[in-house]
Amino acid sequence: QVQLVESGGGLVQPGGSLRLSCAASGSLFSINFIMGWYRQAPGKQRELVARIFTDGSTNYVDSVKGRFTISRDNAKNTVYLQMNSLKPEDTAVYYCNVKRNLMTDGYWGQGTQVTVSS
Repeated sequence: QVQLVESGGGLVQPGGSLRLSCAASGSLFSINFIMGWYRQAPGKQRELVARIFTDGSTNYVDSVKGRFTISRDNAKNTVYLQMNSLKPEDTAVYYCNVKRNLMTDGYWGQGTQVTVSS
């Protein structure tokens, strides 16, 4: 199995920053997994925010490019999402996801709430 523990969500004012962390563990986890962050806002479908491959290459949804940065520490089995210049439309539950390849659903964290509001 794979266990994912997320942290770092909260309430922040527009223009502020937050850093999300997700630590992976379990016998089935591998540092070769793709690691990523998704989010789901009320009334909307879950969407990919960012993902990072084992070679360090990354993908971002257009709406966060230039504001969010995904990174990973393979020694700690942890993926991070640094979120800067936050906007109210970034408000959502953010989910960590790890997967062996793009053809699988992978494993999900429990979600952490990010609220951007003045």
